[in-house]
Amino acid sequence: MAWWVPSWEGWGERTAEENRALREQLLARGEYDGYLLYDGGDPIAWCQVGRRDRLEKLVRQFGLEPDRDAWAITCFEVARERRRQGVASLLLRRVLEDLRARRVTRVQAFPRRGSELAAGELWTGPESMFRRAGFAVVRDDPDRPVLELATG
Repeated sequence: MAWWVPSWEGWGERTAEENRALREQLLARGEYDGYLLYDGGDPIAWCQVGRRDRLEKLVRQFGLEPDRDAWAITCFEVARERRRQGVASLLLRRVLEDLRARRVTRVQAFPRRGSELAAGELWTGPESMFRRAGFAVVRDDPDRPVLELATG
């Protein structure tokens, strides 16, 4: 829910109930923005994806120009016991397959950069995963590059 709130101010104090209520508001207005990966009947990973410009905080934080064709992958969450098993990479492949089928032509990602990142800092996905999937740097930054993949 981090990109849906207007600013980072107070983000750390938000409760799970507040985030759940915001998610329910989004769903009620038809804002479905993610993919779940299941192992059998159990959800093991989530990826948030959608039109980039719907997330005003993301656009503002990265100083992006409006672009109605740009989509964004903005969040990954993998069940703790399934981390470091290739689950996020599998989910990314499936997401990209679906976006191609839906005729999305360009997708951006906003990973943290660094070799000593803690698991909690990888919620936007690791840069290396995106690079292996064919994403290229379109805006270089020592901490927060912008990556892009032409999917069409």
